[in-house]
Amino acid sequence: MASKHNADLSSAAMLAALLLCALGAPVEYEPTDSPAGDFSGEEQEVTPDLLSASPVWDLIIGVTAHHQKEFEDEFQQEVKYRFLNHYKLSSLPADCPSANFSKEACLQRLAEGLHTYMVLFKHVEKEYPSSSILLHARYHSGALIGLIKEKMRNPGQVTVPTSRQEQQLLQDMDNPSTFHRKMTAHNILRQLHNFLRNGKVAIRKREMPKQKRRKDDGIIPPIHPSYQMT
Repeated sequence: MASKHNADLSSAAMLAALLLCALGAPVEYEPTDSPAGDFSGEEQEVTPDLLSASPVWDLIIGVTAHHQKEFEDEFQQEVKYRFLNHYKLSSLPADCPSANFSKEACLQRLAEGLHTYMVLFKHVEKEYPSSSILLHARYHSGALIGLIKEKMRNPGQVTVPTSRQEQQLLQDMDNPSTFHRKMTAHNILRQLHNFLRNGKVAIRKREMPKQKRRKDDGIIPPIHPSYQMT
């Protein structure tokens, strides 16, 4: 993938780390060297009341929103972005249903879905080892898993893919065609973006009072300018 956005993504990651430290959010998947640098020791006790209000959502959604631009830069109009519709993966996590699904069940599905994406990221890394979007998506996804589990009554119910399941997931995505493998990697990042956007809407619906929910139903506000990458 193109690396022209590396500086912007690094700035976003630095902001993410600062915000996570300020919010006291636990990070379950702590990379040896975080993309934002080491901010250990800067801990605060304040956490947002609502999971959907956490700035981590906008940070990771903002990072993954740059995927289409990188895809188009790589293929220079030879392959249209919508072509990824042909590379649907049965292993991609499902969204929370809009109805008949409790908040706890939705939180569990989101956490388990992100755990699955953490495995799928290994395929992306194999095809694009220097991808900045992947680096920061993995880092922020780990932080978001921690925030989600904090809001669950029974976080121990969240299941993580076993070594055997992980091996099977990666094996299912393998293909002798380099082009096919690259399209699969791109589709993982594309669907991660959709999964996050839909997940934020689903959680907000379950956190907001009913009267407020009817007014703002299904609308994600634009990313705050201070979090945007230019």
